[in-house]
Amino acid sequence: MRTLLIVNPNATSTTPATRDLLAHALESRTQLTVAHTQHRGHAAELAQWASTQEMDLIVVHGGDGTVNETINGFLPLPQVADDQVWRPRLGVIPGGSANVFARALGISPDPVTATNQLIDLLGRDADRRIGLGLADDRWFTFSAGVGLDADVCESIDAARAKGRKATPARYLRTTVRQFFRARGQEPGVTVTVPGHDPVESVYYAFVTNSSPWTYLEDRPVRTNPGTTFESGLGVFAMGSMSVTRTLLLARQLLSENGNPKADALFRVDDVDSVRVDAPDEIGLQIDGDFIGKRKMVHFTSVPSVLDVVAPKPV
Repeated sequence: MRTLLIVNPNATSTTPATRDLLAHALESRTQLTVAHTQHRGHAAELAQWASTQEMDLIVVHGGDGTVNETINGFLPLPQVADDQVWRPRLGVIPGGSANVFARALGISPDPVTATNQLIDLLGRDADRRIGLGLADDRWFTFSAGVGLDADVCESIDAARAKGRKATPARYLRTTVRQFFRARGQEPGVTVTVPGHDPVESVYYAFVTNSSPWTYLEDRPVRTNPGTTFESGLGVFAMGSMSVTRTLLLARQLLSENGNPKADALFRVDDVDSVRVDAPDEIGLQIDGDFIGKRKMVHFTSVPSVLDVVAPKPV
């Protein structure tokens, strides 16, 4: 088995010791090539190279952003998909701050435990085929969104550029600050889901490919608990910035058996596509990274498109 290990040395919880442990473990089972990312987009370039070399497995040791880059580097879009294109399997060893994708797959957030888990799964040839989401022409693994969470991601990215770590506390402070900033704006987003009436006057919308939507430390935050990697997309669109309503909704999101419902909330858990329109450009985030601003985004569900080395769903 020929394997490429992509390491993001700048990821929040990536350490030389864990990298060396992972490399040593993979070398005992595979023919290994190790590459470190050096700039934004480098993981995509490395993944594309691995695909052209017909490598069997790509293992990513980094955060959700590095995983997203990797997938977008080697996985062709549906409209240009070719059965002749080589598609490596994907393994993930968490190395970021949230590691939502890996944890939603049932991979341990501890890198050492996750390494042992990966080696065990490789030994049993245990793969899992999952669906992904598309935001226009970019794959996302667990979440994309416009409005509030995109603004939070933009602010976090700016803090990272200044050398500040993306800690849960920073995310929480940034979310509160962006929430009160957004309260003074008009809700101009329209969300359109086939089979439903268009939902107008939306402040922010999340589109998810799995559950949970994210984690607050060890606590999962579930916007669409009925959404899985094997189902369609989840849509969570909020038409109120009332503090009282938001606090009540937050309580539901953090509940172990939460099933979020609110008068101003439009939520569906299994759809093939959703379109978001806005009169003015609004922020778009994909898998926790700020992508830019758009007036329209079309999200689609693409089932059974990626083979991952991960536990089977229970």
